[in-house]
Amino acid sequence: MIARTNMITRLFTFAAMLVGIGQVGAQNLVALPKAALKQSDTPEKIELGKKLYFDPRLSATGTVSCNSCHNLMEGGDDGRATSMGVNGLTGPRNAPTVWNAVFQASQFWDGRAVTLEEQAKGPMVADVEMGMLGHDQVISRIKDIAGYTNDFQIAFKNDDAVTIENAVEAIAAFERTLITPNSALDRYLDGDEHAMSETQIRGMELFESIGCTECHSGPALNGWDIGSDAEFVEFPRFDTSPFVQAYDLATDLGRSQATGDNTDDHLFKTPTLRNVTLTAPYLHNGRVSSLAETCRLMASTQLDVELTDREADDLTSFMSALEGEFPEMTFPRLPSRSGESVIQAKVGSAINDQS
Repeated sequence: MIARTNMITRLFTFAAMLVGIGQVGAQNLVALPKAALKQSDTPEKIELGKKLYFDPRLSATGTVSCNSCHNLMEGGDDGRATSMGVNGLTGPRNAPTVWNAVFQASQFWDGRAVTLEEQAKGPMVADVEMGMLGHDQVISRIKDIAGYTNDFQIAFKNDDAVTIENAVEAIAAFERTLITPNSALDRYLDGDEHAMSETQIRGMELFESIGCTECHSGPALNGWDIGSDAEFVEFPRFDTSPFVQAYDLATDLGRSQATGDNTDDHLFKTPTLRNVTLTAPYLHNGRVSSLAETCRLMASTQLDVELTDREADDLTSFMSALEGEFPEMTFPRLPSRSGESVIQAKVGSAINDQS
């Protein structure tokens, strides 16, 4: 079956070349938008959101910020198989990139949050992430820092502005600035036929011809389009693939763990492929360290196609054309409480340690 599928793939590609469809791989791809802000995303709100994003004091131990797991100095993830939260605890899933997260219809691998605002609430009170006991504790800590109270009042033009709803609205406003346009693919789609190499174009054509764009289409290569509803894809689709057992792909039940509906077993959100060369390791469990191996795995488990080494290399080359331009960013100065920490020390432990 695999050999027959590969033969059909090659015939399709060859036929496309004969009839002059030199950009067959671009028909389901769209250039990434260069802006995604809402009208309500003021500079003051964005700057407040940046401060909150980088502030580890929103975690129980004062050690974990949003940036800890979604590092903006790199690929928007943390380079780990699964992320480490407070007290060295680790979660079950790989951290998705936050770059271009605005261009998707749901957040988290299982889509349990619809908006960026809703997503920002979750990690603060997750015991293996930021570990706060509740959002009231988050807001109480923010209110203990006078500089933050002032920032909230300026951003939201309200004296009683320090609320969890406003906090996550500010974080989401900042995250809407985290887009990476002008990749080689974007320039190619905009008419610059020299923006991509021959290998990248060959990889793009293969990406289209074997069916990758069934899921990875649109500007973020995740099936998203403006106004589209969240969609979820069965993974793995072909459970007889040898990759399923090799990388433990069947253990995590995906979306059903969020919905409680067993008809959602093994359904996952399609991740963006933008900057995918920078976000290893791969998949929801972070088990695959190589992008070429991930291409082989996805072709096998989702399309029942066995890639040759050259095809895997071509697809990987195409992925390199998805690296966009990262915006210049300055780190914020975080407000502090003069002469006193907002993180309560464990006094009893400190005394015992000195004895």
